[in-house]
Amino acid sequence: MNTNYETSEEVFDYLLVVNPDTLVSQDVSRIRQFVASELNDVAMSGSPVHVALFRSAFPERFQEDFITMLEEVARKQAGFAIYTSKIDANRHTDGQNSVFINVANPKPLIELHRSILQAFELKPQAFKPHIMLARGLEDAAVNMLMPLLAQQIFVRSFNCHCFSLLKRPATGGKYERVRDFVFGDIEHMVGSLFNHAA
Repeated sequence: MNTNYETSEEVFDYLLVVNPDTLVSQDVSRIRQFVASELNDVAMSGSPVHVALFRSAFPERFQEDFITMLEEVARKQAGFAIYTSKIDANRHTDGQNSVFINVANPKPLIELHRSILQAFELKPQAFKPHIMLARGLEDAAVNMLMPLLAQQIFVRSFNCHCFSLLKRPATGGKYERVRDFVFGDIEHMVGSLFNHAA
């Protein structure tokens, strides 16, 4: 009997995200293209536009259990609007920097993040919702970029009525969509068509 089956299993990197609508995604992509051209790094402009909610790595055989728990989180969740604001930078403990768009009303996303952690019986963690523009930047790159970006206010909004589960091999590669989880209380979303009687 093989008792080392877990070590031989392929592990996948699972990522939960909220996707902005097409217009916001296009606008973010334009800023990324500007950043990429300023840094002379075309590769950074092509990654998907999203707000990352949660990330975990585990063997694929746990995927269905993971999905079942996420369905329960989504079923209890009401839709909400997300507003973006200024562009900011953050220096990480490894000395690298990231540049991102802030979420002006982080509370609904923080509460959704907390619900996901509770579903998996994980301790609350600090969470700052944002849309990534560029990561892994040296100080010199940020010092050059931020005077160009910091004055820009990226005021946009979009309705959030679902989150998406993506996965890729833990060894790397592109994320692929596993499925979307539509919120169960979508009819109470601000701005929803369901708010108006026929």
